Amino acid sequence: MRSELYIDGRWVKPIKGGTCDVVNPATEEVMQTIAAATAEDVDAAVKAARRAFDKDGWPKLSGARRAQYLRAIASGIRARQADIARLEVLDNGKPFPEADWDIADAAGCFDFYAGLAEQLDNNPEEIITLADDRFASKAVKEPIGVAGAIIPWNYPLLMAAWKVAPALAAGCTVVLKPAELTSLTALELAAIADEAGLPPGVLNILTGSGSIAGQAIIDHKGVDKLAFTGSGPVGSKIMAAAARDIKRVSLELGGKSPFVVFEDADIDEAVEWIMFGIFWNQGQVCSATSRVLVQKAIYQRLLARLIEETNKIKIGNGLEEGTLLGPLVSKRQYEQVIAAIESARRAGATVACGGTRPEGFDKGYYLRPTILTDVPLDSDAWVEEIFGPVLCIRPFETEEEAIELANDSRFGLAAAVMSKDDARAERVAAAFRAGIVWINCSQPTFTEAPWGGYKESGIGRELGRWGLENYLETKQITKYVTDKPWGWYIK
Repeated sequence: MRSELYIDGRWVKPIKGGTCDVVNPATEEVMQTIAAATAEDVDAAVKAARRAFDKDGWPKLSGARRAQYLRAIASGIRARQADIARLEVLDNGKPFPEADWDIADAAGCFDFYAGLAEQLDNNPEEIITLADDRFASKAVKEPIGVAGAIIPWNYPLLMAAWKVAPALAAGCTVVLKPAELTSLTALELAAIADEAGLPPGVLNILTGSGSIAGQAIIDHKGVDKLAFTGSGPVGSKIMAAAARDIKRVSLELGGKSPFVVFEDADIDEAVEWIMFGIFWNQGQVCSATSRVLVQKAIYQRLLARLIEETNKIKIGNGLEEGTLLGPLVSKRQYEQVIAAIESARRAGATVACGGTRPEGFDKGYYLRPTILTDVPLDSDAWVEEIFGPVLCIRPFETEEEAIELANDSRFGLAAAVMSKDDARAERVAAAFRAGIVWINCSQPTFTEAPWGGYKESGIGRELGRWGLENYLETKQITKYVTDKPWGWYIK
């Protein structure tokens, strides 16, 4: 496992020699020490990225050539997929099958954007029809420049791929800072990019804290674009800081996503998707459908079935076969989730199941999957993102009430609806104020489709062609094409 910073195509020690510990959340043991970058290291990385963009010709390569590098990175990820997935489990805590799926998705993301890079060659310009035939005009897409990418700890390698792959495909160069808690697979990505022969300075990866290394990326005047996935408060600070230099910004922030289940839904299918929507990745998912609204006619039956199945979930080390719920990522996250559950109790909510450490787990940040009922609509548990395996559930009577409750949130990342009535499902989907809507499912995520939210859940879209456009500027080029003099001043 690598532990240095990756800057300008080389592995280097941090200038000030700082380090931080990597803790296995399943055992609470320190398993490695990695480098902690400071502003001086960020400056070196940005200068390398700046040179690679401004002088070394990365943006001038054809899309097809950049695609070759992206596909080589995808191949490198696949060649060591099982090892990287295991490292992800040790670092993050999630069950191995989930990590394995994530790593495969990360490789697929690089392949997908390789294809879009090639398409840039096929569609280099758009001819614009003008009302004045003395002029000809076209629009061209160009890379923004140096992108600073800051990613969270819940999907470490996959979130890196979501930002690095489209940025490189567009012709940008990148300075990436992974989350302090889960940096190991990002360092593996650096090693794979190096083996793929990616030119020096095109991708730089710096580990360290958000308050020091992340802030230095945000503040650096050599960075043209900031891409961030994480909490709303941090996203707000990034947006304010970016305003000083009018940096381009894309933000994928938090959510408190609703899941509306109508009385005609199959109860077992609904329970399966409700569980998948909140307990996958220990509920540490920005789009988790953590507010479930169930039509009154089936509420009690569905709740009883949901509690029954939730209590069957196998909790354990992510490397143990059959584990479906691993530990939370850190002691701090564990304590915050426990505090949120206790706050919900004090507000009047009932803990229908879970809410405590499972028996037999003296070490590790383990928490039983939790269902809260009778949650007041003005309580933090209903309003705020908990980011853990905690579900709030309540009944509703009419479609209008369900839509009103679903949309009554400052967030708007995702929403789900379940019904056998296609017309009703489509109607409710159209009424949701959210950037991602699922019908008869929850959480499917595809590289080809746009990802992002309304309201305080962010700005811009990742994935699909929308993700590529995050890293492109549009330039108008207009030419005077007639031999006749303009003759405004000189007659």
